[in-house]
Amino acid sequence: MRRFLLGIDAGSTMTKAAVFDRDGTEIAGSGHRIAIQRMQPGWCEIDPADAWKATGAAIRDALEKAGIAGDDIAAVGLSAAMVGIWLVDSAGNALRPGVNWEDSRTQAMLDQRLADDADFYAKVFRSNGCVMQQGCTLPLLAWLRENEPDIVERAAHVFSCKDFLRMKLTGLAAADRTEAAVAPGDARLRDRSPAMLDLFGLVDLAQKLPPVADSESIAGYITAEAAAATGLREGTPVAIGAGDVPATVTGASALENGMAMAVLGTTCIVGVVSDKPIFTPPNLGLLFTLPGEAWFRAMVNVAGTLNLDWAIDTILGEAARDAALFSRLDQMIGAVPIGCDGVVFLPYLSESGIIAPVFDAQARAGFYGLTPRHGRAHMMRAVYEGVVLAIRDLLSDLPPIDDALLLTGGGARSRLWTQMIADALGKTVLVPAGTEFGARGAALLAATAIGWHRSIREASVSTRRIERRQAPDPDRRQEWERAFAAYRRFRDRALSP
Repeated sequence: MRRFLLGIDAGSTMTKAAVFDRDGTEIAGSGHRIAIQRMQPGWCEIDPADAWKATGAAIRDALEKAGIAGDDIAAVGLSAAMVGIWLVDSAGNALRPGVNWEDSRTQAMLDQRLADDADFYAKVFRSNGCVMQQGCTLPLLAWLRENEPDIVERAAHVFSCKDFLRMKLTGLAAADRTEAAVAPGDARLRDRSPAMLDLFGLVDLAQKLPPVADSESIAGYITAEAAAATGLREGTPVAIGAGDVPATVTGASALENGMAMAVLGTTCIVGVVSDKPIFTPPNLGLLFTLPGEAWFRAMVNVAGTLNLDWAIDTILGEAARDAALFSRLDQMIGAVPIGCDGVVFLPYLSESGIIAPVFDAQARAGFYGLTPRHGRAHMMRAVYEGVVLAIRDLLSDLPPIDDALLLTGGGARSRLWTQMIADALGKTVLVPAGTEFGARGAALLAATAIGWHRSIREASVSTRRIERRQAPDPDRRQEWERAFAAYRRFRDRALSP
């Protein structure tokens, strides 16, 4: 009996594969790095051959670590970094490097379109509920058409990363609703948008965009060639899959109306799951179409744990990341009171600025309120608090949440940071069991596709296991209120026109 599932999660720099049992428990996993190519300023590309090689290696390693054979896998699910663009021929061979979502080469083109039509960005938001991102599929396709017309002409399919990997596994071209809606597409229809294709001047290329299917449906089956490359059994069913954020929401067991969730990873994403698409506040944040007729209204601080990594390297001068370092950090910042004796850190540590609580490409990180009496401990605690208060700031633009927040990502491993979030929000923080939630979500989509669950919502919620609950300390409420007020004062000054 084939008792296991395989989930693949291809990120920007790391492709992971993990084996799960029928209940969604992670058995073993593996990751292989991918090199990002930055050949010109603003460009961010991936070698498709490297991406496929890393996928095969991650799958083989995961199977070996789990102590099972490819024949033991009942189904495969896929997740990957969203949007970007991968152009391939009819056989699935890449015609050029894949373009990652971080790529910003389209900015000048977008600026010109905005100059020609002051309502350009608003039209996009009204359709897909997202602020315009330079690395989305349609603007990249429009840019490539202008600058590499011969390659666009030769392309049979316009893919995202996940679609490319799926075709390598199955030999078939397809796309899913989570990607189609943010291409940009139509969030209400959960599909592509003829109006958006027209807005970007791409109507005549619509046939190059593959057909859209539900994430929890079967896309095809492992080919003989893919079986040789991965160690999987030929004929193993492969689900359509979903983008990384929708898959992570699914894998973290958050696919339930009203559930609030934060991903405290390199990027910090905070959102609420709903049964209908939410477009307020206008022209701010992102709206992800989720599997199972649901949506995730999200606000994003582009830099999350990146702030802590930078502070460890720059302020402490530490290179190693180990238990001893984080234990010393806990002691260091635990000795500093809430509010850091007046020091505030705005965690906008990204060259692309911020997209919430306002859209400001020029926003940058910074310390405020420093005096000679402050030291490294104040600065380190201010970095922790800055990320925490940014989460609270983002939640203020989202629908009201109940008394709990699911928290995933590398930052969730810190009990101290998690408790700070609980205290600052006045909400219980729930840390789900597991680590590879994107791969887990992909695996649950595969399990639903082969009938192990009645629906993807049932699959997500019924497999929920909470590893840790941290309730807010009411005695600290007033201190956090003062800290947040100070944060907002400096934030308003920094982001004022």
